[in-house]
Amino acid sequence: MNIGLGGVIVTAPGDGGEDYVCRFFAPSVGIDEDPVTGSISCMLAPYWSERLGKRRLTARQLSPRGGSMDCEVVGARVMIAGPCRLYSQGVLHV
Repeated sequence: MNIGLGGVIVTAPGDGGEDYVCRFFAPSVGIDEDPVTGSISCMLAPYWSERLGKRRLTARQLSPRGGSMDCEVVGARVMIAGPCRLYSQGVLHV
């Protein structure tokens, strides 16, 4: 079934050490599930910040690989930090 969206975000309150949890699915663009998606926290962190009344949040993406992010809402920006995995490397010659 094609619902005409690039991706679907699912989120819920955290249960323990996280403020919120999430998953991201984008099969229409060839990504069944993204293991850890920092860019969705640019939308989710302000949402949860307002609901929870705090600027600094911890998030956990519940994909099979999983990952954690520390987020801070600073005005209209979201600062995201956490461990990452290098998956590609290259050199650009100008």
